[in-house]
Amino acid sequence: MLKSNRSIKSLVIAASVGALFMIAPARAEDASAAAAYKDIEATLGSVPDMFKTLPDVAVAGAWAEIKGVQLNPKTALDGKTKELLGLAVASQIPCQYCIYFHTEAARLNGATDEEIKEAIAMAAIVRHWSTMLNGSQVDFATFKQQTDGVFAAVKAKSQ
Repeated sequence: MLKSNRSIKSLVIAASVGALFMIAPARAEDASAAAAYKDIEATLGSVPDMFKTLPDVAVAGAWAEIKGVQLNPKTALDGKTKELLGLAVASQIPCQYCIYFHTEAARLNGATDEEIKEAIAMAAIVRHWSTMLNGSQVDFATFKQQTDGVFAAVKAKSQ
C-alpha cells in the first residue's frame, strides 16, 4: 500500500509538472503575440486583419519575417524590387489580395506604372516558358548546357 501511495504521488507530481510545461509556453506565446501586435500597430498604424487570421503561436514569427525581410531597408534588395517581385509572384498564384497589396506597396516604394507592367510581363514570360519546357519534357541537362552556351556567347560579344 505504501508503494501504491508513492506511485500515485509520483503520478500526480509528474502530471502537475507536465501541466506546467503545457501552460507556461502558451502564456509566453500569448505574450509574444501581444507584443507583436503592439509592434505591428506601432509600425503600420494599425493591425490588419490578416495578422489576426494566424494562431497566436504564429504571430510573432510571421511579423518577424515580414519586418526582417520585406520591411527591412538594409537587405540586399531595395523595397521597390522586393515589392515588384512580390507582385510578380502574386500574379502567378494568382491572389487578388497579394496583387493589390504588392502593387500599392511597389508604388509606395517608387515603382512607376511602367515598372509594374514590366514585372507582371516578366511573370507571364516565365510562366509561359516554364509551361513550354515542362510540358514538352525538355531534357534538363541539355537545357543547362544550351543555356550556358548562350550566356558564354553573350558574354564574349560584350567584351
